[in-house]
Amino acid sequence: MHFHRIAGQFFNRPLLLTPASADTISNFLLSRMAAGGPTAGGSIGGIEHDAGESLQLFSGQERSDGSREVHSPRASRFYGEVPTSEDGTRRPMPFRRTAEGVAIVTLVGEWVNRGAWVGASSGLISYEGFKYQMQAAAADPRTTSILMDLESPGGEAVGAFEAAEVVRRVAKVKPVTALVNGMAASAAYAIASAATRIVSIPTGIAGSIGVVLCHLDISEYLKAEGIKPTLIHAGAHKVDANPYEPLPDSVRADLQAEVEAFYGLFVQSVAAGRANLSDKAIRATQARCFMGEEALAAGLVDEIGTFEDVLADLSSAPAGASSKHTGAKMSTFTQADLDKARAEGVAEGKKAGAADEKARVSAILGGEAAQGRASLASHLAFETDMTADAANGLLAKSAKEAIEPKEEAPKGNAAKLAERMAAQQPLVLEPENPAAKEKKRSSLDAAGIYAARRNGGKAA
Repeated sequence: MHFHRIAGQFFNRPLLLTPASADTISNFLLSRMAAGGPTAGGSIGGIEHDAGESLQLFSGQERSDGSREVHSPRASRFYGEVPTSEDGTRRPMPFRRTAEGVAIVTLVGEWVNRGAWVGASSGLISYEGFKYQMQAAAADPRTTSILMDLESPGGEAVGAFEAAEVVRRVAKVKPVTALVNGMAASAAYAIASAATRIVSIPTGIAGSIGVVLCHLDISEYLKAEGIKPTLIHAGAHKVDANPYEPLPDSVRADLQAEVEAFYGLFVQSVAAGRANLSDKAIRATQARCFMGEEALAAGLVDEIGTFEDVLADLSSAPAGASSKHTGAKMSTFTQADLDKARAEGVAEGKKAGAADEKARVSAILGGEAAQGRASLASHLAFETDMTADAANGLLAKSAKEAIEPKEEAPKGNAAKLAERMAAQQPLVLEPENPAAKEKKRSSLDAAGIYAARRNGGKAA
């Protein structure tokens, strides 16, 4: 294998890797590039490896219909099968699919951006190939949901966020579940964060939201070996961060700025997929890794469950279901459990509905707006489904009802007589003419009386 190509992708490049993985790869590359390592042609243990070749550890087999089933050393052979394209070419699709329409995309190893040259024995996977897998599953008419089965410590920073964006676009078409089936750290978590939901096995490791860059300074080693390289270049920054001399402070500052830029993009990508996490909360993790329940408490995953739990859940979900789960552990229920839960839910619903209706009626009839509008309030409470707020609003705008006079109860004779006596006006003997109020004196006219008698009763 040509290790200088891998070294070129590793050293002086921003990486989304866990520290342990970065250290392992660095030590491996240094040991292989040292004296006594592989030959220039890439011979390891007598086996010749070429950048354009892939070592196939599991040979495929031909089906009865003429199509061919292919296996991958990193993909599960226990669930689903590799489907063939329906465009007439009968080419194997780049994922496994169950009878229920769940596409399984297994992602094990470290990530690189362009991986067409990486062999199956290298343990590397590429964003390039992964994006093709996701797009193929999204376009497959028999695929109803997608399960990303992840066990990866991360990888190259370049290309990671573009791959995450493809996952977000696919998730708008079909539900995508990311399973932390061992580890989804750094670049792998960037990919997982774009899914519809994230489930972790109890011992799964998630997080490591950070960026690392490794500079290799072999100047002291070369000096000890009596080797002194000379770099002839044009352009002041052409040989920045070369391994043949100590790293200058100015170049170190430039590399740090590049790391910070990638870190900002990482945080932005995770926040775009995880609505429950703010930029501040993501940065507060300080690139730590979280296991199982810790990841759930930190908001990095949505549920705790196994591969079998997730597969059963997706297999029973209706096509196109994309509700994002939030909660703790996944469980498998029998039909009896579901029937019992349904009955209990109906009973609880009726009870809650009765309580709500009683509260609604009381709020309408007992509200201040119902005063003087009893008939309308009763109609709104018992004859409509109007909410209490809406009913009280309508009552407040309505005119109050007219109050009809009450009919008096029949009265007895004694009561009637007393009423009439009280209603009589007192007798007034004085003249009605105010001018005649002053009394005149009365006198006896005897002469006049006698004169009248003599005249036969005529007045004189």
